[in-house]
This record gives sequence, C-alpha cells and structure tokens, in this order.
Amino acid sequence: MTIPHRRTPRRAGRVLPVIVNSLLLVATVAGLAYLAPSLLGYERYVITGGSMSGSIEKGAVAFEKATPVADLAVGDVITYQPPADSGVTNLVTHRIIDIGTSESGAPLFRTQGDANPQPDPWTFSLTAPDQPVVEFHVPHVGWALVALADRDTRLLVIGVPAGLIALASGVELLGALRSGGRRRDRTEAPVQPTAPLVPVQLPVPVPVHS
Repeated sequence: MTIPHRRTPRRAGRVLPVIVNSLLLVATVAGLAYLAPSLLGYERYVITGGSMSGSIEKGAVAFEKATPVADLAVGDVITYQPPADSGVTNLVTHRIIDIGTSESGAPLFRTQGDANPQPDPWTFSLTAPDQPVVEFHVPHVGWALVALADRDTRLLVIGVPAGLIALASGVELLGALRSGGRRRDRTEAPVQPTAPLVPVQLPVPVPVHS
C-alpha cells in the first residue's frame, strides 16, 4: 500500500509569499496615493461635519490648492479658521457666497455650508496672501485617515504586514535549508561495493588421437 505524501508545508510556502506580496503591493499603492497629492501641491482636509452634505459628504477628503486671495470668487469652497469672536475654534470648509470690502479696502468674505439654511453669522478677511480652495474630494477616505491618526491603529497596520514578511522569510529560509540538506544527503550517499569479479575458466580443448 502506498502512503500519500503530505504537501501542506510546501503549499503554504508558496501561498504565503503571494499573500505578503499582495499586501506589499496594496501598501505601496496606498502610500503613493497618500503622497502623490502633496507632491502635486495639494493640501488634504478631512470633512468631519455635515454642513456641506449634498456637495461634500461627511468622511470625505477634500483636496485643496493654494489660490491668491485676490483671485477668490463667489462659489469657491474654502477651508479657513473663522474669526476669534465667532466662538468657532475648528477649521470650517464652506462656500463663499459674498465678497465685500472692509474699511481698510481688503476683501471681506461671507460663507455658508451647502446644507445649512442660513449663511454663517460672521464675515472675515484673509490675512495670508494665498488661500486653500477645494479642487476635488474623495468620499469615505477620510475615515481611514482619521483611524491612522491613532497610534494603536498605525502599529497594527504596520505590524501585521511586517510580521507576515518575517514569517514568509522564515518559511523560505527553512525550505531552502531542507532542500540543501536533501541534496547533500543524495550527494554524500555511500557507494555500495560491487561483487568481486570471478574469472571464468574456459575448458581447454583436449586433442583427440585416432
């Protein structure tokens, strides 16, 4: 009776590198997607409120480019810090609905969230020469960025692929050592001695006399 050989370790040794390589590919693509906007001059803002629902949903990432304040126009969506007397301490991403002129001659802006029934109860000027303006947004990605801001989540995201890579490397090393041992055993196998050759005596012809 022939006993079938188990090939699970060899199969695992083939599958694990595929999984690790897939994770590395995903991580590489995600890293490039994360870094590319910055390299192209975009700023990223996670939308955590619902005041722009209908245009930019909660959890989206808004990608913004710096624009000269003099070039801002009604309809632009900007991310800015409301004036101190407004009582709002966080950044706001709202649409410009009116541009006036302050007493000093500087542009005076009023904004409103697309989902809000009323304009924001403040006007403001921008002191910086440039202002980030929303160019486009990507839905839902903001939740991932918020999660990655947590230290434990970052350790998990980095630690799991690193552990899999170490495991795959160990499996490949163990397989290489085993293969080398089998080849060495076959090379160093003792040669079985052959039986000594026994000379065969042929009969000597006897002359026949008549």
